[in-house]
Amino acid sequence: MSLRRLTIPLVAALAVVLGIAPPAQADPITYTALGDSYSSGTGTREYYPDSGDCLRSRHAYPVLVANRNGATLTFAACSGAKVANVLNQQLGSLTAATNQVTVSVGGNDIGWGSVITECAKPWPYTCWGQIDNAENQIRTVLPGRLDQLYTRIRALAPAARVVVVGYPRLFNGEECNVIARISPGEQAELNAAADLLATTIQARAAAHGFGFVDARGPFTGHAVCDDVEWLNGTSWPINESYHPNRAGQSGYANLVDAALRGSTAPAAA
Repeated sequence: MSLRRLTIPLVAALAVVLGIAPPAQADPITYTALGDSYSSGTGTREYYPDSGDCLRSRHAYPVLVANRNGATLTFAACSGAKVANVLNQQLGSLTAATNQVTVSVGGNDIGWGSVITECAKPWPYTCWGQIDNAENQIRTVLPGRLDQLYTRIRALAPAARVVVVGYPRLFNGEECNVIARISPGEQAELNAAADLLATTIQARAAAHGFGFVDARGPFTGHAVCDDVEWLNGTSWPINESYHPNRAGQSGYANLVDAALRGSTAPAAA
């Protein structure tokens, strides 16, 4: 018998004699990652073969966080998901035993990808109208949809620590991409819309007692055209564009991990 195998029962026996309880085993963490392409890992250029159009990646922050913490991950996030998709297709694993939930969703509900595509067209095309429409959707449509989703998440996972993950600003005002041109003025308006999206999502998360990861500050200095980019510019395949690259997903992992380690007591919705 090896020394290690002999030592374990001796320690347990000594604990009984001395009246000392053996150290408790930590309960396993059950973690469900919900949301869209920012959670699935689109933009990292390597995907699980069985994830299909959902483009789930081993480089995505849910996988990085789960590996760090030894959590059992249900990786439900899917590229292109809107709030309705999360509600109807991604909540199946949530139970009273779920410990942690993350969710990023809302960008597709306001047509953010289409807005960026329009802005990336060369002059004389502009995207001011598309930006205005997206901001109107953020103000008038998105809050109600998020409330419905967040209420359902809390009902299904009443004890879970829920963290809502926000979107970054994409631009730093420079024109550096040779494939597509987005003017500094359009970049500023797109960043302003990103601010509105972030504050709107944050407000709804707070109303339901959920944590919120605000990516805008941490991603500053890592936007498209910065020296150290955490976000792809216009890329090929096109669906890689304007999504976090592997460095960006690693940055998200640090933020999300810290948020999940916060207070586990959920506030009432």
